[in-house]
Amino acid sequence: MEGLGINLPTLLAQVINFLILLVLLYLAAYKPILRMLNQRSARIKESMEQAEAIRQQTARTEVEVKAQLEAARREGQAIIAQATQIGERLKEEARKEARQEAESLITKARLEIQRERDETINELRQEFVDIAITTAEKVIKETLDEEKHRRLIEEVLEESVTFKKD
Repeated sequence: MEGLGINLPTLLAQVINFLILLVLLYLAAYKPILRMLNQRSARIKESMEQAEAIRQQTARTEVEVKAQLEAARREGQAIIAQATQIGERLKEEARKEARQEAESLITKARLEIQRERDETINELRQEFVDIAITTAEKVIKETLDEEKHRRLIEEVLEESVTFKKD
């Protein structure tokens, strides 16, 4: 081997030095680096698991929020529908009350008109009777039995179509 330029004791010393260096590096650097890489890998794995758990929680929360929003929307629509129904009912009740009040006013007005018409007819009859008696007295120039003539005129008025009571 000497012909190749390899010196065995030097080669052996270099191999031993290399093995010692390898053992020292293994003990001093490789184990701590390996431990640090394992710890880092564990932290990354833990962070990934937490991120996945957060993603799942976010998805669940999003589903819950959508469900709550849908429930709130349905409830809002129900409230709007109910308010609309109440409004329509109140409007219909107001119309009905207005109709009843108008009918009541019309009935009262008709009764009042009928009463006034009857009073006017009675007053006209009375005046006509008084005028007829006064005229008859002036024509005959003497006082007639007023009660008897009143009855007579009222009988004539009863028979008359114009002054008949309705």
